[in-house]
Amino acid sequence: MLKYKSFIFSSILLTFFAGCSQKVEKFPNISKANFQQSSWDEIEGFNKDNFDIALDVFKKDCKASKKYENLKDVCEKSYLQSNPKTFFMANFTPYKLISDDNRDNGLITGYYEPLLHGNLEKTNRYKYPVYSVPKDLLSIDLSSAYPTLKNMRLRGKIVGNKVIPYDTREYIEKIDSNNSNNMKIICYVDNKIDLFFLHIQGSGKVKLPNGDILNIGYAQQNGRKYYAIGKKLIDDGYIKKENISLQTIKAWLLKNPQRVDEILNLNPSYVFFNQSEKTATGSLGTQLTANRNLAVDRKYIPLGYPVFINTTNPINNEPINKLMVAADTGGAIKGKIRADFFFGNGVLAEELAGKMKQPGKLYIFIPNKLNN
Repeated sequence: MLKYKSFIFSSILLTFFAGCSQKVEKFPNISKANFQQSSWDEIEGFNKDNFDIALDVFKKDCKASKKYENLKDVCEKSYLQSNPKTFFMANFTPYKLISDDNRDNGLITGYYEPLLHGNLEKTNRYKYPVYSVPKDLLSIDLSSAYPTLKNMRLRGKIVGNKVIPYDTREYIEKIDSNNSNNMKIICYVDNKIDLFFLHIQGSGKVKLPNGDILNIGYAQQNGRKYYAIGKKLIDDGYIKKENISLQTIKAWLLKNPQRVDEILNLNPSYVFFNQSEKTATGSLGTQLTANRNLAVDRKYIPLGYPVFINTTNPINNEPINKLMVAADTGGAIKGKIRADFFFGNGVLAEELAGKMKQPGKLYIFIPNKLNN
């Protein structure tokens, strides 16, 4: 009898561990990530989401996503759907992103569309330039010569007969734009710190004295690696790690104006903009939808794909469970389970984005044709 009970107990353990060690899957044609196939019931909050809004955003982003071969079929089907939830469940299979050590929790941050105050002409108040792409900035696609470097670009400039790295933030800030043939200015703004954070957000609005609004969008970057200045303020003991946010960094800079240039120049990355008729536009080329679009690391999450996110609100810790679309990228958004949540514009969006550094799970919806 004891032997029989031992056999049953062993069988239960084997069944339990077999269920826990789910198969890790790969989709090398679209991602370098690790995936575990999931069920719809496993996704927290899935059945409570607003699929009408989710499908509208997916169809909006399909206007650009159809250029990706793996999304053409589902994009065409999306325009004919009358039941949004059924569309996603019938045409996709959910896969949870996992790390190399089988963790399923990653970091979710946030971004927003800031509003700056500016002028088309330089004045004593408006003196910080918003640059468009310099004439001497090269952006070279390496994939044609080196297929293994797909989605990689070399940015720099030609000096003599060599391509060298493009100028750093510190160097660009010292350029006399009035005497530079390479630098073209869109407008001037009145706050250097706000301009720095415009670079980090990637797009924004500039309000002119007459009330007109300029939409400013990401156009290019100098190729230098992004450095998070908050790390320096944490390492030097000025701000505790648990308190770091856009708001606390701004407050420290305002209290220490003599060190603003020093701290900002620790980040050598510099963003160049264009003036657009559209509001905030992501790397996919579509206008971003607040609370429904994500910026991602495209090595792991391909643009245009639906992504269900489980995370929490940084202010009240309420759950955020939403079906979103990967429509943007960012220099600081790197990692297998990593996303930047677009909150839109306004005071609340700024507060949420500035404080957002929450743990979260990500489920990418893979078209069924790739799952066969």
